[in-house]
Amino acid sequence: MGYLDGFKVTLRQMVEPRVTVQYPEEKRPKPQRFHGRHVLNRYEDGMEKCIGCELCAGVCPARCIYVRGRDNPPDAPVSPGERYGFVYEINYLRCIHCDLCVEACPTEAITESKLFEFSFTDRADAIYTREELVVDDEGRPKQLPWEDWREGDDARTSAWMRATAPSGDASYEGVVQWAGELGYGVRPPEPGQDSARDPAGDLSVRRTQANDIPAARGGRVR
Repeated sequence: MGYLDGFKVTLRQMVEPRVTVQYPEEKRPKPQRFHGRHVLNRYEDGMEKCIGCELCAGVCPARCIYVRGRDNPPDAPVSPGERYGFVYEINYLRCIHCDLCVEACPTEAITESKLFEFSFTDRADAIYTREELVVDDEGRPKQLPWEDWREGDDARTSAWMRATAPSGDASYEGVVQWAGELGYGVRPPEPGQDSARDPAGDLSVRRTQANDIPAARGGRVR
């Protein structure tokens, strides 16, 4: 290829549509099951869902979660159970966003949003505490100065958007299996893999069955 042929390639690219995205001003839509920054959820009455069981810390392969439970004070309980997460820390210098903590949680307390941009100027900022992880009084994640939140990053967290659950059992597709959430109420189930192949399917039957299965306040209906 001569040098003139090289110029032809350059000139041709100048007139073709651009495929680049002006990041960070423009961002591509994130998948529904995108794994981002964690949040600790609360029930519709404001009580925290975390019961301090430490299962998330035990299952974490990166050992980035540190939890310590404490008995609920009788006069002002934090959670509806006997205990609550008194200490909750996540080290995002270690986290690999595998979502195993979400799968292990028995009360759907911890979920992952779609936020993934972290601009830490201090390593200590990468260790999120319970105060930073628990959602606010409207059920929204707390937005910290070094985070780049965009519209929809907190709309559909990974815990609620599973095609098959629990443990991959397809019979649970379309069935609500979690309790209401502060700011969102009871999230609708996502159509699963069977309904994706056959939209008519029997999803309506499963949704009818879902209405007859009350969501346990403690988490998934087994």
